[in-house]
Amino acid sequence: MAEDNVNKAAEDKKEVSTDAADVKRKVEGNSAKLETFEYDNDIVRKFAIATLVFGIVGMLVGLTAALEFVFPEINAGIPYITFGRIRPLHTNAIIFAFVGNSIFTGVYYSMPRLLKTPMWSKKLSNFNFWGWQAIILAAAITLPLGFNSSKEYAELEWPIDIAIAVVWVAFGVNMFMTILNRRERHLYVAIWFYISTFLTVAMLHIVNNLELPVSAFKSYSIFAGVQDALVQWWYGHNAVAFFLTTPILGLMYYFVPKAANRPVYSYRLSIIHFWALIFIYIWAGPHHLLYTALPDWAQSLGTVFSIMLIFPSWGGMLNGLLTLRGAWDRVREDPVLKFFVVAITAYGMSTFEGPMLSTRSLNAIAHYTDWIPAHVHIGGLGWNGFMAFGMLYWLFPKMWGGKLWSTKMANAHFWIGTLGILFWALPMYWAGWTQASMWKQFTDEGILAYPNFLETVTQLAPMYGLRAIGGTLYLTGAILGVINLWKTAQKGSFIKTETAQAPALPKKYKKPKGEYWHRWIERRPVQFFILSLVAVVIGGVIEMVPTFLVKSNVPTIASVKPYTPLEIEGRDIYIREGCNNCHSQMIRPFRSEVVRYGDYSKAGEYVYDHPHLWGSKRTGPDLHRLGDKYPDSWHYRHMLDPELTSPGSIMPPYPWLFENDLDVSDTPDKIEAMQTLGVPYEEGYSQQAVNDLNRQAKEIASGLTEEGYEVAHDKEIIAMIAYLQRLGTDIKAQDQQNEE
Repeated sequence: MAEDNVNKAAEDKKEVSTDAADVKRKVEGNSAKLETFEYDNDIVRKFAIATLVFGIVGMLVGLTAALEFVFPEINAGIPYITFGRIRPLHTNAIIFAFVGNSIFTGVYYSMPRLLKTPMWSKKLSNFNFWGWQAIILAAAITLPLGFNSSKEYAELEWPIDIAIAVVWVAFGVNMFMTILNRRERHLYVAIWFYISTFLTVAMLHIVNNLELPVSAFKSYSIFAGVQDALVQWWYGHNAVAFFLTTPILGLMYYFVPKAANRPVYSYRLSIIHFWALIFIYIWAGPHHLLYTALPDWAQSLGTVFSIMLIFPSWGGMLNGLLTLRGAWDRVREDPVLKFFVVAITAYGMSTFEGPMLSTRSLNAIAHYTDWIPAHVHIGGLGWNGFMAFGMLYWLFPKMWGGKLWSTKMANAHFWIGTLGILFWALPMYWAGWTQASMWKQFTDEGILAYPNFLETVTQLAPMYGLRAIGGTLYLTGAILGVINLWKTAQKGSFIKTETAQAPALPKKYKKPKGEYWHRWIERRPVQFFILSLVAVVIGGVIEMVPTFLVKSNVPTIASVKPYTPLEIEGRDIYIREGCNNCHSQMIRPFRSEVVRYGDYSKAGEYVYDHPHLWGSKRTGPDLHRLGDKYPDSWHYRHMLDPELTSPGSIMPPYPWLFENDLDVSDTPDKIEAMQTLGVPYEEGYSQQAVNDLNRQAKEIASGLTEEGYEVAHDKEIIAMIAYLQRLGTDIKAQDQQNEE
């Protein structure tokens, strides 16, 4: 152990001397002439304020969603605040508004200082800021209105997707031009993570959002069924990886050493952490689809690489925590370090739990349960939230030239927020185990112990109440943080620009003797970008290309037919209302699920599903075999008031479906779009689609009238009933033919 410490000290000394020699050469190569430049704090301030504002907004929306599980009457028949609509609003607000703005805050502060140069373009910096806020505003308007592509963490429709790409590319151009104009030859580890974040998020966003527009705010994914699910979770998992993890790791590598006044524990460990993480992460998406209709080989690849992720992830966690060596005595008093310690610990917990959940044994228990939101919120509240607040507590005194207004209030924020995390997550872990146990339990006679799904929902009421308390605590802490930072700014004087000096980067560079091997790529940003791109592309290509090209991966089923025009309209309403946020459409091959729902789901059943609607959570039962299970009147009553059919249900009523006229103006365009995507409607069918739609709608309305329910055939509820009654009937028809 002593020998290891001596060797490490010698290595650190050599690295320091190498850096010093590099600086000396730079000075000598420029005749010791120092160039003067300024760091722009104004753009940092803008993003910091946006972080705080949208953090509070996103948390308020999340708390509202949590309270709807405790007090379902909150909805009061208002379409814009149902869980199905505000759940994507909450996730987008937290991921892209709160965490996204915190990422830009940290990047725009740290990058110029690490590269010893101002950002390349103030205009692009401001375009990045205002463009990003405009996107957030567009999301806040469109998602409650029901403009929703249904893809998890990517629900925004195509015009906003294009805007995201434009703003993201502007950020990337600004970043890379800044790197190319740097005065520091070697790229520090934080910059590595920023580079990988930009290129991978761009790739993920573009591929996942390849869609065919139908109207200004309606589109269909070009992928269908199994392929769409694979692309979605390749994106979904890696959005967590490359938007909620890698840029935050970059911030960790900059702000934790700054706050602790200690160097990063291990340069070599950071190299392993970075390259192993970005290469392995991209393969792990299929672990979200275990036991589904996805080909087994793809599921197995996802599991293997997910388990491997433990090693680089924990390498990063240890590098962060061990950076605090010699500074642990300060953690007791310094709220910034407290936030960072818990954030890094939460990162370690999440990145251990994630690979464990990707094993088949644990996935069979946890998937579709509240265990998964608990896992996600350990990362979201702990890792992302506490890193953001720790960074802001460090930044505000620096930028306003003073001290933090109240250390006691910051410590109170820390403890209240930590309690909030515990009250949020622990009840949801408990709820997850409860759900899985009740769903899978059989009596001695071999029948389901809890055949009525609603029994599991009512059992979870106390856990949902505790979760709401946890959310309230976390939000309370965040409000204290906002007040503290506002007072800090009010007390100080904002430093809009900071003057700095550094010698220009010499055009010629002579490699010093004994330089560590990885240094060569650190001084070559273009090559670094290319190698990073290769590392993240490989996994996606190997997993997706065979699924698209090899026909045996998605065997067709002769009885599966395209949706009728009325069913397409009903499916779009289902997507608009966010029903897939609570209901899955994927029956796994478990005895408990087959007995409860019907035959397990086949890949060939989804070939016309643009997009897929497999879901990731069962607040309500799976719906893939719902068709013909109940009469039309049951669905009519259930959508009007769920408690009429399911006493104790926490599902909101949908009275507007009975009031809204069904808009069929785009129906022909939707049929043509489906034809373009390969759905085999007859040529010219779009011209008669509306007639067929009306014919089917009148049949449903007539049947309801006979049962005593007066409803016009041109109401949205008719289309919804048509879609729900179609689910799973194709495979049932095939089974009946086989029996005959």
